[in-house]
Amino acid sequence: MIKLEPAPAVTGAAESSSVTVEARATVRAPADRVYELIADYRAGHPRIVPPKYFQNLIVERGGRGGGTVITYEIKLLGRVRHDRARVTEPEPGRVLVETVDEQSIVTTFRVEPAGASASNVTISTVVPTRRGLAGALERVLVRALLAPVYRDELALLNRVATSDSSSAERHECAGGKYEVD
Repeated sequence: MIKLEPAPAVTGAAESSSVTVEARATVRAPADRVYELIADYRAGHPRIVPPKYFQNLIVERGGRGGGTVITYEIKLLGRVRHDRARVTEPEPGRVLVETVDEQSIVTTFRVEPAGASASNVTISTVVPTRRGLAGALERVLVRALLAPVYRDELALLNRVATSDSSSAERHECAGGKYEVD
């Protein structure tokens, strides 16, 4: 089940503020497999970003986890924005962070085990906004725009992770192990 949680606006310096949008889901695959899909920007991550919103994901440097630099296009409200992001891993195997250059937009992917064959995944993005009425409208709009993106991304992550898991189980069975339903 995908759960979107409205996070309170976070106020930074006196002249700025931000909004945090967060979504959570339980993915029916082990945490290490789920994290690897997210961290692998060459083969895994492109399979979990909704093509309705994200296009032309290009790895400029690296390709797996920290040190990776990517460019991509994001389409929201009929407009396409070109972004460049740097990837860090504050907690390798558990937390991955994408920071969009020149915009201070920070997206954090957190993967925690939920038993041997499931994971709790959280996607959280902090977006700078203006203060005052314009900022209040921006915060409402950002939440409304990102909620369906994260809902779709978490659903794709679950689908890809479970189909990869099924493939791995079938492969193990072919090697002489038994499949358990």
